[in-house]
Amino acid sequence: MKILVTGGAGFIGSHVVDAYVAVGHRVTVVDDLSSGRRANLNSRARFVRADINENRLQAVFSQGKFDLVNHHAAQIDVRLSVADPVRDAEVNLLGLLNILELSRRHGVRKIIFAASGGTYFGECRRPAREDDPPDPRSPYGVSKLAGEHYLRAYQAIHHLDFTVLRYGNVYGPRQDPHGEAGVVAIFCRALATGAPVFIYGDGRQQRDYVFVKDVARANLAALRKGSGEAFNIGAGRAESVNALFAALNRLRGGGGRAIRRPARPGELLRSLLNPARAKRGLGWRAEISLAEGLKQTLRHISTGGE
Repeated sequence: MKILVTGGAGFIGSHVVDAYVAVGHRVTVVDDLSSGRRANLNSRARFVRADINENRLQAVFSQGKFDLVNHHAAQIDVRLSVADPVRDAEVNLLGLLNILELSRRHGVRKIIFAASGGTYFGECRRPAREDDPPDPRSPYGVSKLAGEHYLRAYQAIHHLDFTVLRYGNVYGPRQDPHGEAGVVAIFCRALATGAPVFIYGDGRQQRDYVFVKDVARANLAALRKGSGEAFNIGAGRAESVNALFAALNRLRGGGGRAIRRPARPGELLRSLLNPARAKRGLGWRAEISLAEGLKQTLRHISTGGE
């Protein structure tokens, strides 16, 4: 299969590219390297440095004759979306529309869309299901949800198939430990370098952490399954920030320092996804335990990988 992966030099996208290449697919990566890294690129994939809004993508689609597009390129910073919602929409909506228009013009059969289960449902008293009423509270969540509606419109009008993968809190090797997002990578780097770990609020905030290689397997399954559907891609377990720090500190042999800071305004206390539909529709479930995933992530960052 000929596949285009947008954002294929990024944290999640590069793992998806690796999974596709490993089973013999012909992969082209488009990435502007604004957050992706050359070191993440698979040497067996073709690389085009470009923004997803650029006109030069016309030639990439014309030459590539892709069967499928996996769309991971995005503006992913929730705080930036609040500070600059126009920029968020330019990337996450206009960029997606450019990809959709090029796909329909050049005979692409299907889009796999990386969405955000963690920003759609607000506070989760129980694991959120795909058909629960969405209530995004950030421009980022709004733009990702709007992207899903565009996909459904293009399927209805242009018969362009799609599968939506709504991620929980993805973590693992290659995650950026320098930004505001990615608490696992941030904690790992602090512990590896002897720096203090900053915990905001009481640390009892809970998230659904899913290992990036499990996420890549979901993207493999979606190549031929999940037509016209959205799936939660999470572990279905809620872990607190305090528990995360304790587990990583044990792996490092203890001695880590945690410094408490004031709670961040508007931060969710509990975000958790129900992955049952993914098990039925994709034959997928998270297989790598949090303990094993943290061990692999900490090893990667401690040995100089970022």
